[in-house]
Amino acid sequence: MNSTNASPFFIGQTEPGGQQFDAWRHQPLLISMEQGGIEWPSSCRNGTCRTCFGHLEKGLVRYEIEWPGLSAEEKAQGYVLPCVAHPCSPVSLRFEGF
Repeated sequence: MNSTNASPFFIGQTEPGGQQFDAWRHQPLLISMEQGGIEWPSSCRNGTCRTCFGHLEKGLVRYEIEWPGLSAEEKAQGYVLPCVAHPCSPVSLRFEGF
């Protein structure tokens, strides 16, 4: 399948519980989750407050901002900020709020 025929979204899932949502390529995961009726804590929506802090159990994401509010170690361990993370594949997220 070439990129012109690619689906505009991936399947997303939250853990625990396995709630599914359409993870749209063009928007942050947080917005996709909210559109799918999933409640996920958030505040700033710009990658700085860390209210939405989660662990990417499965999948890949990208950021459109140069450096979201995550340390290099957190990123290496699979932590994400869904308010600014865009899906690049099917994803599974676990809430890791403080």
